[in-house]
Amino acid sequence: MTPDILCIGSVLWDIIGRSATSMRLGSDVPGRITRLPGGVAMNIAMTLRRFGMTPALLTAIGRDAEGDGLIAACQRLGLDTAHVYRSDDLPTDRYMAIEGANGLIAAVADAHSLEAAGDKILRPLEDGRLGRAGAPWAGLVALDGNLTKSLLARIAVSPLFAAADLRVAPASPGKAERLLPLLGHPTATLYVNLEEANLLSKHTAATAAEAAQALVARGASRVLVTDGGRASAEARRGTEVITATPPPVLVTRVTGAGDTFMAAHIVAEKRGAARDQALAAAIQAAANYVSGEIGS
Repeated sequence: MTPDILCIGSVLWDIIGRSATSMRLGSDVPGRITRLPGGVAMNIAMTLRRFGMTPALLTAIGRDAEGDGLIAACQRLGLDTAHVYRSDDLPTDRYMAIEGANGLIAAVADAHSLEAAGDKILRPLEDGRLGRAGAPWAGLVALDGNLTKSLLARIAVSPLFAAADLRVAPASPGKAERLLPLLGHPTATLYVNLEEANLLSKHTAATAAEAAQALVARGASRVLVTDGGRASAEARRGTEVITATPPPVLVTRVTGAGDTFMAAHIVAEKRGAARDQALAAAIQAAANYVSGEIGS
């Protein structure tokens, strides 16, 4: 299986507690708890595969029982795991979230093993399996902000990524500023929400369009900014900002919505969609996801 995109970052177990009840601090309510393959890179890869692409995962997964189960789950989903770094001494990472009718209540991401593995996950890009110095990977790369700030800074100037079409997403608002070294990368497209955009631009934009403009002014080549149920925006150097508004839907889940938006946008562009068409396709895919119309 020859990959047509590399998904670099977190692949872990998502443990999600969901309730149909609105919650606040200290709520104790009935609901469902699920465990599914997750992580930013994984969520993007699953959506890309669902749309017919062939993603390869570059990540760190432990050689523990949870890791073996996660690798098997990835393979059942049709994802290329041949280049995954398997660690003998690092446990498989996990993410835990609580979601209510009023959205995400709280989440804890334990991606310490990915961070500890560092540049070991990038070895296939330099040892000839997927690329090497002088002949770097020249295709699509989906990169997530669960990598360390130092590793992301190295990627920003690495010749191994000089020819890549970089698509970059933060793991969360708390990790958004890790992406600052990539802000001025000439081939990078950033996918962020309004809060993350404001953290990166040091701005206080009230809308996605304003936030997108601020990021381009800060040096970004291209950005896409989402804002929940309000208008999303796409901006790039030298062109006008475009916007589109999501359709109203009943929200049944939120974890993974941004990753679905990013993956759908990548697929639409790969199929030759124009700017407005690609943005509309991404918004519709995310709306379908949060409403539960497409599978996890």
